[in-house]
Amino acid sequence: MELKLKKYREQLQDWPEKGHHIMAQYDDEKIIVYQSYRKEIGGFAVENQYFGGAFSLERMTWIKPNFLWMMYRNGWGRKEDQESVLAIHLKMEAFKKYLENAVYSSYNERLGISREKWQDQVKESSVRLQWDPDHDPFGNKLERRAIQIGLRNDFVKTFTKEDLILIEDISEFVKEQHQFVLNDDLDQLILPEEKSLLFDDEDLNKKLRLK
Repeated sequence: MELKLKKYREQLQDWPEKGHHIMAQYDDEKIIVYQSYRKEIGGFAVENQYFGGAFSLERMTWIKPNFLWMMYRNGWGRKEDQESVLAIHLKMEAFKKYLENAVYSSYNERLGISREKWQDQVKESSVRLQWDPDHDPFGNKLERRAIQIGLRNDFVKTFTKEDLILIEDISEFVKEQHQFVLNDDLDQLILPEEKSLLFDDEDLNKKLRLK
C-alpha cells in the first residue's frame, strides 16, 4: 500500500475543528480520493488500473478526498455494494480542473447569483460540488465540513483513465482499522495522513470557501 499512514490521535491535534476544509493526502503532483464499490467494479479497477467493465459512464460518480468521511458513507466498507474500498491516486491538475468547473449542488444566496442563474449553471456543468458535515471514526457529526465532488459526462470519462495515477484496494486495511473503532481503542487507530489543502489560486479558494 502506497498510502502514507499516521496515528489518528496524532493527526487529530493538527486538524482544524471547524470551517470548510479539503482534508486530504496530497503533494504537488497528486491527491488521493476515495470511492467504494461492489467487488465486481472494484476488482476490475484494481486489476486493470482504470474504471471499466460494470462501471457506468452514464451515472454521476462522487469522489471524496477525506478518508473518515468516506468511512462514514460506506460504514467502514460494510454497507452492501460498498465492500471494495479504493484509494485513487489522482493527478492534482485534474482535481483542480474539476473544482474550477464545479457548480454547487444546492442553491445558497452566498453564491452571489440568482437562483435562475444557478439553475442554468447546474444544467450546463458536469461537475457538482457539495460540502457536508465531517464525521469522527464513530460516525459522529463534526463542525468541520467535508467536500465531495460529483463527475459526469466528459469529466467521468477522463477520471476513469487518463486522470489516474494509481488505484489501490484498501479494503483489508479498512477492516483492520475498523476493529479498533469497534473496540473503542482509538489510540491504536491508524489512518491515511491528511492535511488541509489550499490552492495558489485565491479565486478558487474563495469559491470553495476555504480559509
